[in-house]
Amino acid sequence: MHLLPQPEANLSSPTYSQGTKMDYNGGRTKDTIIEWLNKKTGPVSAEVDCAAMEAKTAEATLALSYFGAAEGDLWDNYMKSARNPMISEKYQFYHTSDADCASKFGATAPGVAISRRFDESPLAYSGAAAEDDIVAWAKGASVPRLITFSEDYIEPIFGDRNPAMILFTEETGQDYQTVFEQAAKDLQGQILFVTSGVTEGIQSRLAEFVGVETGDMPTVRIISPEESMLKYVYEGDAKSMGGDDISKFLADFKAGSLKPHLKSEEIPEPATVDGLTVLVGKSFDDVVKDASKDVLVKYYAPWCGHCKALAPVWDALAKDVEGIEDLVIAKFDATVNEVEGLEIRGYPTLKFYPKDNKAGIDYDAGREEGDFQKWLAEHSSAYQAARPAGEGEATQEEL
Repeated sequence: MHLLPQPEANLSSPTYSQGTKMDYNGGRTKDTIIEWLNKKTGPVSAEVDCAAMEAKTAEATLALSYFGAAEGDLWDNYMKSARNPMISEKYQFYHTSDADCASKFGATAPGVAISRRFDESPLAYSGAAAEDDIVAWAKGASVPRLITFSEDYIEPIFGDRNPAMILFTEETGQDYQTVFEQAAKDLQGQILFVTSGVTEGIQSRLAEFVGVETGDMPTVRIISPEESMLKYVYEGDAKSMGGDDISKFLADFKAGSLKPHLKSEEIPEPATVDGLTVLVGKSFDDVVKDASKDVLVKYYAPWCGHCKALAPVWDALAKDVEGIEDLVIAKFDATVNEVEGLEIRGYPTLKFYPKDNKAGIDYDAGREEGDFQKWLAEHSSAYQAARPAGEGEATQEEL
């Protein structure tokens, strides 16, 4: 389920002199396109003198540098790392044979260091001369200790499925913000720490996804992308929280002792009109898990074109079977309602929950009313009892 904006469509795939094609995945300005092409068609690491190394790494948002002779295990694995797609798009790569230059970056030759425009910089590498180790170190160092959420950080959180603790606020200079910032330092490496507002751009989309509104701020949430995008709420007063409170919130999350926060609209009154039941998070179990009823659910998003096209057919189907008391036709807006253990990856998703199988099965037939009627005649005991085969065939002929 893509609740956050996806990257724009790739530009057409360029062909390099080596004859290899690759999708363009860089920026959309003239400078970023040129930079991307230079990285793909030129050397993966630029050889520079010490003065240029200092100047270029100071200009780069992220730079990975090598100091020393172009030989040996560390050099070979540095070059492999520069080609590794896990970091090759994030970093600029520079190398110099000037061994003395390493000391200006806290390293010794042969050595590797990172320069970045946030937190401590530069950082000298002290791990093994292995590609995987260098890449893992560089990838971890590419994310700030305290992230201000933007499109640049969709990938480290959602793409890499890293849990994150998010402080939603649009205030500045408050004591609780200082506490959160210190916690990010004290607990670095245990979870990503993020700050976000709720009203502007991508931050508003994050807030919508997590279920945070203006009146909720300040509030602290944990999102767990590796577990069906589960979300957890800090139940205390964010304005008066201390470092110990944040540590305990994180420890409880890791121990699995927190109850997920699930979004839900209020149950409408009436919930069923013309045979169609509006299902929300709060009513899901009562309706879907009812062993006395067959339930067919359409999971949809209001903005989904295919869902809009299906809507009149779904309404007609619900009206047609309105008289079958143990058959429920329902719709569930999955953008504002959640159920633990339920993960919808596309819209519309159609699932059938028969009386004897509340784990549910996917609907896999056509999208016309007759298709649904035929499928129910094969799979729903409620439909079969209300419309025996002979009667159903007659009904289809009349249609």
